[in-house]
Amino acid sequence: MILSFIGGGFDIWQVLAALLSAAAVIFLTLPVHEFAHGFIADKLGDPTPRRQGRLTLNPLAHLDPIGSLGILLFGIGWAKPVGINARYFRNPKRDMALTALAGPVSNVIMAFIVLFLTNLVFFFAKDGEIGSVTAFIIIAMYYIANINVYLAVFNFIPVPPFDGSRVLFAFLPTRYYFAIMRYERYIFIGILILLYTRVLDYPLSVASNYIMSRLSYLSGLPFGVSVFNHII
Repeated sequence: MILSFIGGGFDIWQVLAALLSAAAVIFLTLPVHEFAHGFIADKLGDPTPRRQGRLTLNPLAHLDPIGSLGILLFGIGWAKPVGINARYFRNPKRDMALTALAGPVSNVIMAFIVLFLTNLVFFFAKDGEIGSVTAFIIIAMYYIANINVYLAVFNFIPVPPFDGSRVLFAFLPTRYYFAIMRYERYIFIGILILLYTRVLDYPLSVASNYIMSRLSYLSGLPFGVSVFNHII
């Protein structure tokens, strides 16, 4: 996030909008993401998130310092994972997949809501002169939606410890699942290296931009506008 502006020729308002939107994601989006995991797990019979005090939207219960810094610097990060015990599930593979899906789905839903509001603001402003305050609001809201989509795509990477791995492994034999999970720590370090070297920038950007364009189009249908086309 911040690093993308260094040497990029962006003005101070864009930087400020990015910082404020990153703060909104850290203190709102990440807690909702983890709460969604815990809520679905709880509904499927696992009391672990409730016992750990994770069925709350209080940011302090969910935030991870390094993951939050990742949001500020790169626009991609994570919160403290919710503890899940699959032994409580009636159908462990299916229920684990549903629990894992809840996080990225919550990000997509939040992105859609924010884009709907962004298109609403843009609709009422587009026929007149867009003042600096209105432009600032539109850019900040767009960034919030964009980070949400990035988080959804990022978390859907189909390797441990990301949510996508839980969905993929629901279709794999159990022996393969546990064999791969033994290397979870090393795989995660490998992903961090790929992020640092920006190898993953292109595939993540392509997927995120596509989802953003579709969400912006759908959320703008009632207004006949798509703010995505005016910002990109």
